Amino acid sequence: MNNQRIAVITDSGTDTPSEFCREHDVRVMPLHINYADGTTFQSGVDITADEVTRRLATEVPKTSLPSPHQIQTTLEQARADGYQKAVIITIASALSATNQTAHMVAGQMEDFPIIVVDTRSIGMVAGMVVERAVQMVEAGVPFEQLQSRLDSVAQQSNVFFAVKSLDFLYKGGRINGHIYRIGSVLNIKPILTCDDEGYYTIAKKARGWDRALDTMVSLVAEKARQYKRTRLAVCCSSTTRDLYDALEQKLRAAVPNVESVQRHDLSADLLVHTGPEMAGMGVQNAELDF
Repeated sequence: MNNQRIAVITDSGTDTPSEFCREHDVRVMPLHINYADGTTFQSGVDITADEVTRRLATEVPKTSLPSPHQIQTTLEQARADGYQKAVIITIASALSATNQTAHMVAGQMEDFPIIVVDTRSIGMVAGMVVERAVQMVEAGVPFEQLQSRLDSVAQQSNVFFAVKSLDFLYKGGRINGHIYRIGSVLNIKPILTCDDEGYYTIAKKARGWDRALDTMVSLVAEKARQYKRTRLAVCCSSTTRDLYDALEQKLRAAVPNVESVQRHDLSADLLVHTGPEMAGMGVQNAELDF
């Protein structure tokens, strides 16, 4: 427990590394993965990304956010464990109702101050915001300053990703028909990012998978030039893990001011929407004044 007794809570869609969560007692609320036969699993708890991938051949499941009861139980447990306040950090509210639900539950908690942060991002980059929250709390940043500071961190964090097939994102309602049609013509691979509100949008287009990966590296390098030092991340799905070394090598060659490159495996709940063939990159300003 940190000295401020501020619990840091997130959802599984942020792909915050499990080892980091264990070391810093970050509480993770799993999103749910639901199959047509009525079975429901908790992402990362009783179903893995590899298991979801194996079952995609027969069914693409649905996902659902943590229930209000689940969020309340997590907060009550944190209080029972000795925490006196909490910060909840979620994936983009534009992509999931988890943030809005967390706000609702937080408003019902008595004598337990809570702030809810919208990363306006997804996956590994949202997880990088979680890591910054932990660093701030452990460094003694006052609770009253965390909201504005973490909003600033979110604004200086960017995600880029590409998939070999847009079918999963389209069928899951995560992208519109315009983006889907572009990606279905002449092997065009849109590089997707989150806009200022957290919605998916096209950052750039490339023809073919290999060019899409190189384009992502260029986009990260362009963003990185805005900062003195940067933290980078690479995310791969269960079938693209063999790309980790090559992508990290390309990023380090293209971004001279890199401080670190993290590797994040895609969570089971996000894989439902991206499909099994996905690669992503993240960039974040490493210059933070605590």
